Amino acid sequence: MASYRAIVAVSEAIIHLLESQYSPVDFDGNALQFRVYTARDFMTPMDAGVSIFLYRIYPNGVHRTPPGRIGSDGRRQRPMLPLDLHFLITAWAKDASLQHAIAGWMMRILEDTPSLPPGLLNHRYAETFHPDESVEFTLTELTTEELFHIWEVIVSNAYQISVPYVASNVRIESMLTRSDGAPVQERVLDYQKLIKP
Repeated sequence: MASYRAIVAVSEAIIHLLESQYSPVDFDGNALQFRVYTARDFMTPMDAGVSIFLYRIYPNGVHRTPPGRIGSDGRRQRPMLPLDLHFLITAWAKDASLQHAIAGWMMRILEDTPSLPPGLLNHRYAETFHPDESVEFTLTELTTEELFHIWEVIVSNAYQISVPYVASNVRIESMLTRSDGAPVQERVLDYQKLIKP
């Protein structure tokens, strides 16, 4: 039920959530950064902080074709596109103790907010999500092989502590309405067309 900006809005909402809960006092005065990463950013990572990396987008298998929203003119939009967004959230620090502290802190913050409300989702891009929408954001699982394969591809095995999360059932609305025909007024059957000569 969100606009095409839904994917970027979810990423930015996660960053904003972590930034809003961060206090340098919790990390012995260390300044942390919070950024959305692309694969290239892993080559020159931050010194300390949290990155989120969207590594795959799958169609949501439970709600495959949710109906479109009914507009103010009474016309229904085309079916929504329901997606699951898979993120790798990484704790960065030069020191192992700080990295472990960041990992525990970020997981606790995210666990305390398993549903991202519309106010948070619309923080950067206003009116991307409707007031009645939210997005579930939960821990998921990756096999060790899958996790190491991701790191092998993006940064040649320079592994950092990372946690997989999924934003479930992010529904993107169509910008098109269905082209319904006029209501049927009368049924006329022409039997002659059914009879072969």
